[in-house]
Amino acid sequence: MTTTATRPRTLDLLRVALRLDAVVTGANGAAYLAAAPLLTDLLGVPSGVLRGLGAFLLAYGAGVALVAARPVISAGATEVVVGANLLWAAASVAAVVAGRFDLTAVGSTWVLLQAGVVAGFAALQVHALRTR
Repeated sequence: MTTTATRPRTLDLLRVALRLDAVVTGANGAAYLAAAPLLTDLLGVPSGVLRGLGAFLLAYGAGVALVAARPVISAGATEVVVGANLLWAAASVAAVVAGRFDLTAVGSTWVLLQAGVVAGFAALQVHALRTR
C-alpha cells in the first residue's frame, strides 16, 4: 500500500481578489441593465448611460473572471485589471467633482462609494501580486 502526502491548500489571495472583483462588477452591471429606469431618478444618471455602463461592467467582469480562472494567473493581465480599476475609480471621482451628470445626493454618494470599492480591489490585487 502506498500513501501520498497531500499539502494543505493555501488560499490564493490574488485569485480570491480577482474573483470578488468579477462578481461585484458583474452584479453591478446586471443591476444597471435590469433596473436602469428605476435607478435613473434615484441616482440622477440617465437610463441610457446606466445601460451602457451595465453592458460594459458585465463584459469587464467577465474578463476579470477569465483572468482569475487561468491555472496560473498572469501578472501582466492582473496589472491591466489594476490599471483599469484605478482609472475607473479616478473617473468616478472626476465625474462627481466635475458635475458630469445631475447626480442626486444618493447618486453622488453611490458613485464615490463604488469608486472606493474599486480602488480597494486594486489595492488588494497589488498586495496579492507583491506577496506571491
